[in-house]
Amino acid sequence: MSEDPILFPFTSIVGQESMKKALLLNVIDPGIGGVLIRGEKGTAKSTSVRSLARVLPQRMSVEGCVFHCDYDRPERFCTYCRQRIEAGETLSPASAPMQVVELPLSATEDRVAGTLDLEHVLKTGEKKFEPGVLAKANGNILYVDEVNLLDDHIVDLLLDSAAMGTNYVEREGVSFHHPARFVLVGTMNPEEGDLRPQLLDRFGLSVEIKGEKDIPTRTEVVKRRLAFDADPEGYVARCMNELDAVRENIVSAKALLPKVRADDAVVEMVVSTTIHFDVDGYRADITLMKAAKANAALEGRTAVTKNDIMDTAELVLSHRMRRRPFEDAGLNVEELEKCLQSL
Repeated sequence: MSEDPILFPFTSIVGQESMKKALLLNVIDPGIGGVLIRGEKGTAKSTSVRSLARVLPQRMSVEGCVFHCDYDRPERFCTYCRQRIEAGETLSPASAPMQVVELPLSATEDRVAGTLDLEHVLKTGEKKFEPGVLAKANGNILYVDEVNLLDDHIVDLLLDSAAMGTNYVEREGVSFHHPARFVLVGTMNPEEGDLRPQLLDRFGLSVEIKGEKDIPTRTEVVKRRLAFDADPEGYVARCMNELDAVRENIVSAKALLPKVRADDAVVEMVVSTTIHFDVDGYRADITLMKAAKANAALEGRTAVTKNDIMDTAELVLSHRMRRRPFEDAGLNVEELEKCLQSL
């Protein structure tokens, strides 16, 4: 059995603050809807997502459940867990850290969603389900590198499951479902093609990242990577206090989130912002509200402020705004400030 690879520490990634914040906000509130990270090659997209594994908090699941059902949410139990309870079994909790589950580009729909053994159903009358990637992803991070190269119907399947929190599989009139609540994280290089606008809107947050052009900052990137490559174990050991601090901050923020409140003035700011930037539908308004609350919780506050909207608006709106050909992506921060100051 091979050991887990030694990952570059999340806290040692230089710059890319928007990307790191987008990832942390989704861990604090998976209901935000995931994040799409777009940027040129070699800008630490994959490194950042994979390194997130070392700061993810523990989660309580049902011991022995292949779907990792949330022990504290019995109303979301899978069919098998419910059957165990009906049979008189007392379910036990199992604690384990959240994981980053990777989906290969070559994955088929059966590999992603899982399959029903129809022969078993016909012979015994009982459903037999072979779990797929979505079963493993439940309660975790599901990471898709080069998501723009994934077949559209697979992307649709992932986004639908993430939105509903349930994976439905049907074959020849036989159906099965199980919980599939995960944070979908996709990375891509826009030079290799883009996602359809309908799919872009389904990602809660989006980040555009570029390589550092500042010489001192870029020098620090190179120095840290060389130091890590020379002694991975030693380098990670020196970062453990920082990694533990980030994990503890996430745990505290998740506990605080239900207590975070936004008054009517804040809600009006959110709605006014989406209208000002001509964003269609209500998904952006709801997502911006969730992101602002998660940002407040991350900073240890129970009240959402104008600054929380400032800190998260670009993450929520940049990929939803209408653009003319050749127009740069992103949200005009000065325009956002003027919009909020006028309220």
